[in-house]
Amino acid sequence: DLLHDIQDNLYERSKKFREENTFTANTYKEFKDYIDTGGFVYAHWDGSSRTEEIIKQETKATIRCIPSGLKEEPGTCIYSGNKSHKKVLFAKAY
Repeated sequence: DLLHDIQDNLYERSKKFREENTFTANTYKEFKDYIDTGGFVYAHWDGSSRTEEIIKQETKATIRCIPSGLKEEPGTCIYSGNKSHKKVLFAKAY
């Protein structure tokens, strides 16, 4: 029982940390501000490896995943302004 309690506590703490440190950026400035604080940032990306590389060079952030459970949400890429069909999750590697 004690091990289950410990596991549940660790899981809840991790989940809370993730929720408190996951943000959504609608502009490149917002994106950079959030990335500088750490955590994860959902943002529209145009699908271009060139755009991804520029973002990585400027912020050290990379795409961590393209969430499959997220519904498509038309928008514009935070960097290029090109069309985007859904948000991806960026973060820095430490």
